[in-house]
Amino acid sequence: MHSNGFFLKDVAGFLGGYYAFIAIMNGVASLILWRRKNQLGWAFVWAAVAGVMLILASLALSGSATLVPSLPLAARKLVNALSGPVLYTLGTTALLTVLFVFRKFFVKPMVAWTVLNALLILMGLSMADENFASIVMKPDNVPIVGLVFMLAFFTWVATSQAVVNDERIKQGLPPMEKLNDEKVLVWPDLVYTELICMVAVSAFLLVWALVLQAPLEEPASSVKTPNPSKAPWYFLGLQEMLVYFDPWYAGVVLPSMVVFGLMAMPYLDFNKKGNGYYSIEERKFSYLVYQFGFFELWITLIILGTFLRGPNWNFFGPFEYWTPYKVEVLNNVDLPQFFWVNLLDRPLPRAPQGAGTLVQVGTILLRESPGLILLGAYLVLLPPLLAVTVFRQFFAKMGFVRYMIMANLMLLMLSLPLKMILRWTLNLKYIVSIPEFSLNF
Repeated sequence: MHSNGFFLKDVAGFLGGYYAFIAIMNGVASLILWRRKNQLGWAFVWAAVAGVMLILASLALSGSATLVPSLPLAARKLVNALSGPVLYTLGTTALLTVLFVFRKFFVKPMVAWTVLNALLILMGLSMADENFASIVMKPDNVPIVGLVFMLAFFTWVATSQAVVNDERIKQGLPPMEKLNDEKVLVWPDLVYTELICMVAVSAFLLVWALVLQAPLEEPASSVKTPNPSKAPWYFLGLQEMLVYFDPWYAGVVLPSMVVFGLMAMPYLDFNKKGNGYYSIEERKFSYLVYQFGFFELWITLIILGTFLRGPNWNFFGPFEYWTPYKVEVLNNVDLPQFFWVNLLDRPLPRAPQGAGTLVQVGTILLRESPGLILLGAYLVLLPPLLAVTVFRQFFAKMGFVRYMIMANLMLLMLSLPLKMILRWTLNLKYIVSIPEFSLNF
């Protein structure tokens, strides 16, 4: 590792350009607000922010390590101390809940612009930390940082359009998409647009290839493997699932259920509203299920696997050094051990030596009876109970077959966060563990 002073001198040039970019971005925004929007107050605010960013850029480019702005050491230590998979999951869930409940506030352009600037400034201050920068500025991870910001931007665009449409529908007006419902010809309109996008993306990739070095490593060797050994970013969510489930379930069943659920969605959906235009109020249940599945059970797992999973697949704080010598004691136990050994203070049921197949199978069923009963109640009894309580209207409109498919798909989706929470809080490894048949859940 470099000493902090040498590192800050190395990264000072990048941070100077980074803050200068934020300054230019806010300067352009202030000009647009002043000349086109006639919003002098906001124009002055963002011009002042641009001036502050120029000051930060000059401090970073001064060449003195002591002048490079960074987060206080106490704040970084606090973030590392509070970091953990439980708080990470609860925090992201709470954040998505707040953004959904107060979406009308956060879709306001000035609010969104303020949040964007706050995140960019926080990231710039964080990159003055060597441990944070070594992960975020890694050539493999730079595109993922960009993808996170792009995903946030397009989600904001879609949500803001949905909020506008919901307000118009309440007033008895058609959605915005119906106002511009003209057909556009493929030639020349669409082809020209695609050509311009192709040229712009090609130029961007060319500049990217010249500025950022390709993350090429030495040839693969069976005697030396990377630590941590990570899948491509789009499979990091799947790799995180493998921590909590057997490969047959995390690598086969869950992805198959995702594909099956996407295929079944048009047949399960009885709500015909919201087709062809953005809306949340008219499709609130579908919107929440999709957002939870996509953001909480996929995107957050990718971010976790990219930036917070270090050597030996241990969890590290954002400002923590990725040491391969970090040891975490994990005393994972199965549900049968919780029930028979810890609760009843009895040994696990075992078949007598030389017993027949039926006796062995019966012993296995007895041993795993707590987990089998729990799974049966979760997948068999819970859907009818929900049908007569929370999802009564869904059951009436969908019918028995469609409702049961929908309910079981939802319960299988929820099995992932439930299993993760049980592992983190109770060190529960498997609810049903049948190693005799390599069947664990």
